[in-house]
Amino acid sequence: MDERLFREIGMTDGETKVYFALLRLGETKTGPLAKEAGISLSKVYKVLDKLMQKGLAGSVIKGKVRHYAAMEPRRILDYLEARQSQLREKAALVQQMLPQLELQREASVGKTSAMVYEGYKAVTNVVRSIIDELGEGEEYCVIGAGYGDVPGLRDFFAGHHRRRVKKGIRLRMIANFDTRGNIEPMTAVSSQLRFLPQYLITNMTIYFYQEKVFIVLWTRSPVGLLIHDAEAVKSFRAYFNAFWRIAKK
Repeated sequence: MDERLFREIGMTDGETKVYFALLRLGETKTGPLAKEAGISLSKVYKVLDKLMQKGLAGSVIKGKVRHYAAMEPRRILDYLEARQSQLREKAALVQQMLPQLELQREASVGKTSAMVYEGYKAVTNVVRSIIDELGEGEEYCVIGAGYGDVPGLRDFFAGHHRRRVKKGIRLRMIANFDTRGNIEPMTAVSSQLRFLPQYLITNMTIYFYQEKVFIVLWTRSPVGLLIHDAEAVKSFRAYFNAFWRIAKK
């Protein structure tokens, strides 16, 4: 049985080892349990306390000696539901704090700034923020859009454009030649699309809107440069308009 899943749902390595040891041993004392789990006796008491708090273990005293046992495996679902409920509460609190956090960030950023983002998660989070920051009827532009060889990128943009359309955000996009006839369907909704000639295909994509430009190199480990500057947007808009004239519908 793959124990990694239990670590992924929020249990520590020690909790996972002790829980599975309890399942194998049944009702047991701490000495055999520590040996079966492969952890020290001093640590096993702390881990058992945490498992009992999570509702995943219980205890009973027999002959003045405390014995421990795993609760029914179905209790794991109860633990997950409680964890999800806590995360929803924390998400609501963070949502309330966002306006203040954004004001503090804007004050520290100043009028002009540039920041590098590395890795798939960091770069796609910046692209995702475009939809968060724009309102209904607003527009952003893209130069050199494509899927490249980045695993999961097509699925990411399928979801991205569903969010964009739902929020009523418009798009003007100059995509790479190799996406013609193979572009995610939602991309074309509320959009104006054109395609660059084949000789201009690149892994670099440029997004710009409001006072921000995001330049991304879509490699196996993507890298992006976010520029916050109105003059930069103005320059890239001129660049976009020049390519728009030579791009094909």
